Amino acid sequence: MGNMLHGEYKVPGGKLVVVDLEVEDGRIARFRLAGDFFLEPDEALEAIDRAVTGLPAESSAADIAGAVRATLPAGAVLLGFTPESVATTVRRAIGRAADWRDFEWELLHPVAVRPAMHLALDQVLLDEVGDGRRPPTLRIWEWDEPAVVIGSFQSLKNEVDADNAAKYGVDVVRRITGGGAMFMEAGSVVTYSLYAPGDLVLGMSFAESYAYLDDWVLQALRSLGIDATYQGLNDISSPLGKIGGAAQKRLAPLPGTRSGAVLHHVTMSYDMDGDKMVQVLRIGREKMSDKGTVSAAKRVDPLRKQTGLPRAAIIERMEETFVRLTGATRTDLTPEELAEAEELVRTKFSTREWLERVP
Repeated sequence: MGNMLHGEYKVPGGKLVVVDLEVEDGRIARFRLAGDFFLEPDEALEAIDRAVTGLPAESSAADIAGAVRATLPAGAVLLGFTPESVATTVRRAIGRAADWRDFEWELLHPVAVRPAMHLALDQVLLDEVGDGRRPPTLRIWEWDEPAVVIGSFQSLKNEVDADNAAKYGVDVVRRITGGGAMFMEAGSVVTYSLYAPGDLVLGMSFAESYAYLDDWVLQALRSLGIDATYQGLNDISSPLGKIGGAAQKRLAPLPGTRSGAVLHHVTMSYDMDGDKMVQVLRIGREKMSDKGTVSAAKRVDPLRKQTGLPRAAIIERMEETFVRLTGATRTDLTPEELAEAEELVRTKFSTREWLERVP
């Protein structure tokens, strides 16, 4: 008999999925599914157990989900989970994935720095977590000047109206993650970065990892009365409109390790100046047409409008929620980290070469 493997996966916005299994001769054995989900009819649970038992241990998540879906009785109802979430939990069990509480998290909320410094800190802290010099960390951003932060692969001239950016004194910088441009003024957005070991999202697709890494902030927003949900790949939304968006970058594991690291950061609108934003950003007609709207400002419903709370109060609830869920300890950036980031600002993030790498 092989060693029993255990996996858990909290479906973002859904229920907890739990699996126990063994691996014998390269195949899944004695598989059992459990959780606080809802499933009808009762016999569907045993059908899922039978479908997964005997599959090759190296089966992809797509193959496992397909086997589960194929075995479900006609008319079966799954509430709070899906065949894909079962497959994710199986892959996490076999890979011995970690959970939030398996790490000693730190929470950083330093004083305001300029936009390029934030981007340099992202690279520094991601590298440190990746090579084990820093524990997993949540960092809240503060800044006191307007900026546009474009995605790593975006065209500068296609995204930013340079004349209007100069007119309004908007600093334009490029980050190391993909995704779209962010218009940021002092006090107008809530931005944070997570630096996590790759083990935390082991077995998840990219889409699942986005929602999983932001589930804590959705819990915080819901506690403030916002019906927050995850939409598409990387949007945090509510029935009143989009609230914000996420982006990621992953580091490959170092030689002799298996984890790597992931940078996951989010910007949510607190109190946007939509008129100024659409003058500085070149929001394409195609992006507007697929949303059925004529203005980027109308696509976003800021946190101030939805809560009536000061920005600091929203951040305080976010921090309280994160500490409660992860046990994080509040700490500060080290002088060495700040010095390394300053050097990266000088050599990379404030250079024309980096900003115009995609002209």
